[in-house]
Amino acid sequence: MIADIAPYPAYRPSGIPWLGEIPAHWEVMRLGSLLRERAENNARGHVTEVLSLLRGRGVIPYAEKGNIGNKRSEDITRYKVVQPNDIVLNSMNVIIGSVGKSRYAGCLSPVYYVLRVRSELNNPSYFEAVFQLRPFHQSLVRIGSGILAHRMRIPMELLKCELMPAPPEHEQAAIVRFLDWATRRVDRAVRAKRKLVALLTEQKQAIIHRAVTQGLDPSVPMKASGIPWLGEIPAHWEPSRLRHELLCLNRHRIPLNATERGAMKTRLHDYYGASGVIDRVDGYLFEEDLLLIAEDGANLVLRNNPLVLLATGKYWVNNHAHILKPRDGALLYFFYMLERISFFPWLSGSAQPKLTKDRLMSVPIPVPPTSEQHAIAAALNHELTPLTSAISRTQRQIGLLREYRARLVADVVTGKVDVRAFAETLPDEAPDDIEAIEADVDEDADDDETGDGADEG
Repeated sequence: MIADIAPYPAYRPSGIPWLGEIPAHWEVMRLGSLLRERAENNARGHVTEVLSLLRGRGVIPYAEKGNIGNKRSEDITRYKVVQPNDIVLNSMNVIIGSVGKSRYAGCLSPVYYVLRVRSELNNPSYFEAVFQLRPFHQSLVRIGSGILAHRMRIPMELLKCELMPAPPEHEQAAIVRFLDWATRRVDRAVRAKRKLVALLTEQKQAIIHRAVTQGLDPSVPMKASGIPWLGEIPAHWEPSRLRHELLCLNRHRIPLNATERGAMKTRLHDYYGASGVIDRVDGYLFEEDLLLIAEDGANLVLRNNPLVLLATGKYWVNNHAHILKPRDGALLYFFYMLERISFFPWLSGSAQPKLTKDRLMSVPIPVPPTSEQHAIAAALNHELTPLTSAISRTQRQIGLLREYRARLVADVVTGKVDVRAFAETLPDEAPDDIEAIEADVDEDADDDETGDGADEG
């Protein structure tokens, strides 16, 4: 698709480091000359629809956000009013892409900036695309204030002085038309592959569930387990609790020394924390095969990240993860078993649910003899290898498609390629179903280090 599109005939320096050269006829203008703040608040309480902004998804009704991020205020008279086609920026998270154009009328937290185009000839979708460019995000760090790089506040008085590309109005429309058409096709391909991953994962989990709850021999006698989520188990298995089968090594943490902290900065070893495997500079080093479960398990589950990690080799672990090791059994069997448990009933706390050590170790599980644990683990490894490979391969393809989409958007929005003629040939298409699009949102959890889903609502 992009191979048939050529660069513009002539370029000139933009004077903007992150942008480089732009088409010779494009302008460069200050953000404040193109966009203005919507100076309207909800002091009268006349707007009752509360909105929120989720990185990767954009502006959505607060009710659709789910149990992630900050909670809405009881007093929404302080909130800012938003209208359709307004561009909403999170003043604390704009440098990691917490930006989106609203499709809704409503109000949202004062932490947001609400911008609208100064001229009706300008296309808000074009400027939304500029705000989504990572080089633009990174350029804002120099005007940010704050200790954490990913939580810097960007003052509006400085943001409005930033320079942006400003193509002619008709060209903005052509760019938006092309990107709508092109990204729609990439997104459809991504959705198809995500559905395949979901089906393969469902098949994989069914195989695991059958093996760790019923064993490998379907002819053995069964008995009631006494565990509500489990049902019947082989008659020779024993119901137990995690505390009787696994050691919790939380007390055995040894703080990192200066050398280890320095090595951590280079990602010499993986690091496991409250949001999964991340990169930070505190924690504890372990050199044995372990099972790791984040204390903030609800956060991982909501982000569709694995709750249980089989850590082999060296891992740094922070104090928000539980460190488990079998007392006398097969590590891999317990890994598969823990993968199949829903820990939500065992979480404590409403605002920020946590999986405490006491609750975790009280979870009931079935326990086969040790020899059978090893046999189940070996059988699962053999049966699951093709499925695991297919899932990994498809996820890599999804990653490549998303990289292609990001590169395509960047090249088109910054004028590296000329899509004007191509856009004129495109047929009119009905937009994809919004629910289908939002169901495929790339949460990009690996890049989201805010710890709150990049959402302030």
